[in-house]
Amino acid sequence: MKLNLNSLSDTEAFANEMARRLKGQTMTITLDGDLGAGKTAWTRFFGKALGVKRTINSPTFTIMKSYKTEDGSPLYHMDAYRLEGAHQDLGFEECFEEGLCVVEWADYIAEQIPADHISISLKETGETSREVEMNAHGPKSASLLEGWK
Repeated sequence: MKLNLNSLSDTEAFANEMARRLKGQTMTITLDGDLGAGKTAWTRFFGKALGVKRTINSPTFTIMKSYKTEDGSPLYHMDAYRLEGAHQDLGFEECFEEGLCVVEWADYIAEQIPADHISISLKETGETSREVEMNAHGPKSASLLEGWK
């Protein structure tokens, strides 16, 4: 599914709709896109829509940050960029099974990403505009995205 986001407001509305659909669920979302494509900005909007009170910023140097959503469930935000070539078990499975997990640069840990997940690719088309490609990879993710306009 392809979407065109023409402003930061569109990006926020997209993140809000995703949060509405995923609230209270366990699901992994992978975010792909060049540096500056808006992966962390999208995650910030997504977390805010889920009721996260803390500031969400890039976990590039810490690899992962965890937050509590309004209902007390966890939101994990990972940046796997620095894990390129790492082939050991890093214990992410627990995070993938406990709540919502957003993974930037997921290709670097592809073998650890749950088979049933949602992938979002962001491509910069202007200063604040983005082209988005979103895909469901499994029955649960497909049901969560069912009927998306």
